[in-house]
Amino acid sequence: MVATDLILLHAPSVYDFRERPILFGPVSDVIPSTQIFEMYPIGFMTMLQHLEEHGYNVRIINIALQMLRSRRFDAEKLIRSLHPRAFGIDLHWLVHAQGSLELAALIKRHHPDTPMIFGGLSASYYHEELIEYPQVDYVIRGDSAEEPLRQLMASITNEHSPADVPNLTWQEDGETRINPISHLPTNLDTVSFDYGKIMRSTVKHRDLFGHLPFKDWLNYPIVFGLSCRGCIHRCVTCGGSASAFRLVCDRNSPAFRGPERLAEDIAATAKMIKAPIIILGDILQAGEEWASRLLKALKPLQISNQIAFEFFAPPPRRLLEEIADSVSHFNIQMSAESHDEGVRRRFGKNYDNASLETTIKDALELGCLRFDLFFMIGLPEQTTESVRGTIDYCDRLLASLPPEDVKKLHPFISPLAPFLDPGSEAFENPDRLGYRLFYRSLEDHRRALLSPSWKYVLNYETEWMTRDEIVDSTYDAALALNRLKAKYDLVQPRVSAQIEKRILTEKEIMHGIDTILATTPEDEQALKIAALMSRFDPVGPYTLCDQDEMRWPAKFYRFSPLRVIREALSRR
Repeated sequence: MVATDLILLHAPSVYDFRERPILFGPVSDVIPSTQIFEMYPIGFMTMLQHLEEHGYNVRIINIALQMLRSRRFDAEKLIRSLHPRAFGIDLHWLVHAQGSLELAALIKRHHPDTPMIFGGLSASYYHEELIEYPQVDYVIRGDSAEEPLRQLMASITNEHSPADVPNLTWQEDGETRINPISHLPTNLDTVSFDYGKIMRSTVKHRDLFGHLPFKDWLNYPIVFGLSCRGCIHRCVTCGGSASAFRLVCDRNSPAFRGPERLAEDIAATAKMIKAPIIILGDILQAGEEWASRLLKALKPLQISNQIAFEFFAPPPRRLLEEIADSVSHFNIQMSAESHDEGVRRRFGKNYDNASLETTIKDALELGCLRFDLFFMIGLPEQTTESVRGTIDYCDRLLASLPPEDVKKLHPFISPLAPFLDPGSEAFENPDRLGYRLFYRSLEDHRRALLSPSWKYVLNYETEWMTRDEIVDSTYDAALALNRLKAKYDLVQPRVSAQIEKRILTEKEIMHGIDTILATTPEDEQALKIAALMSRFDPVGPYTLCDQDEMRWPAKFYRFSPLRVIREALSRR
């Protein structure tokens, strides 16, 4: 087998989650990952492809997924057997603060002389603190790590100074060096988004599960098309907002994929994988002309996969008509955040409910197969009464639809958890926006992730809702929305009963943990919490909804076997 130059590893949010009694809570119910966030960032794919195009041998190992699949999986044994020129670990989302650093420390124990590279948005934000950890040698900053990583690998391979590597934070003679963010692509047309190359890497390294994006991917192989890096909006809690990208990545405007290139990405993926494709990023961010070019490019390709479009604000009907004309099976996702227009406006989204409702009705009238509508708990000016009002609003929305469309609208509500994103306006200016922060440093967040329940992991509360109220409102709203979905036959009675049981059980355990922490000596707390948690799987089904509620229809044959084999065995 060819020697490996770089191994990219993805850690669980908490490294030893299999041993620790932690109530992770409903922190991941509206994304494909489980509660330990085993889905690695899409940047793993683009970095692998960029480096391989320049002659490097790169491997992805999803440590989190391997640990999740089997309690017998020994991560340390695997780490001992690996001998690349360098290791890379993502700290893209802050929820991996504990797991990524713990995995890096494990690697350093067995490979003390092998360079350890970190990257991602959270790594970029905390780069000066992160580089002080003894298990970290390099931090690549910014949203486009492909070329800086290639240059760093050249430095490592040729044993010369990384002083000229862009976007790099490193140490020399005990002093931190911060190279400027000078690599900042203005578009994404030089980046490759080819799922076939991931398949070839899987065959080359004889490691199927190490390359899988998340636990249930083989059963539900959802894939992505990336329209941009960056954002034009300023949602106040979002670490991917325009202001956050400016602060963390020095990016003043998004870098877009050419619309024709994006259409080619989607078509190439659809030939191999017969599953839903989500276009990440609102296609209107680059303007209506860009969006129309994308749809015109998609139309002659006649893609049969379900294609999901996400919009950050209600799109005009003429664009929905173009989507319906160009894509045979389309779905829409929108995050309205709150039914309360004042709360929504304070959050950073300035549109009214009438516009939202028009979009929903227009989309369904034009053939949208599914419209996912997301709401959030933990927003500025939002109260417990406002959260209850959101469920009432969902009831009115569903009641307003014709019977044939009711089952196409899927409302969801989830907490802003586990963290208020570093770099977001709320994190940077909490007092101005009505937030109170409990943790600020990377180390604070790393320690918080080891708390016994998700309530104590939350790094904020607001002027309008305490931590306890955010948690209680989450469970109460989930119960109410679950019953509402049963009322409109969006979930089967058996499924609704299972969801209700899990919500009530989790809420009971939450309050049990609170009681133990308040009444039990510290040295006895862990044993009592473990006993309480023994009847409950903290990394199990979703709490707020059924897992199948989040899924669009996929064909029975998920993959095109001949194309997959051809892609997997091809060499370029």
